[in-house]
Amino acid sequence: MNDSRFRQALIAIALAHLALGLWQVISPGSFFETIGGFGVENDHYIRDAATFPLAIAVAAWLAASRPSWQAPILTVLAAWYGAHALNHLVDIDDSNDGWVGITDFVSLAGSAAALGWLANRASRRAPQ
Repeated sequence: MNDSRFRQALIAIALAHLALGLWQVISPGSFFETIGGFGVENDHYIRDAATFPLAIAVAAWLAASRPSWQAPILTVLAAWYGAHALNHLVDIDDSNDGWVGITDFVSLAGSAAALGWLANRASRRAPQ
């Protein structure tokens, strides 16, 4: 991947996480009903949890123009998605809708793998 593609990927990651975080902040109820349906709805906790995707959005946006930041930011993202996928796998039977639990796990694990691949590529091309 060249510099332009990494920049585009990181901007896309930033915008996706910005959208996710804003959705959690602005409409925690609809977030819970759509993809957060584990246990009892807690709007405060959902807004608290929004702080991580919002921070990742800022970090990814900044990393888009700072090649030395790309591998570390992508590594943190891959680790977060991997841990998040594992948590969903462990709690899959607690999902308010069984299919949501399964699709959440698959999408999170797939994202972890893709981000891990990007992190590996970024580390190979990072300035020394």
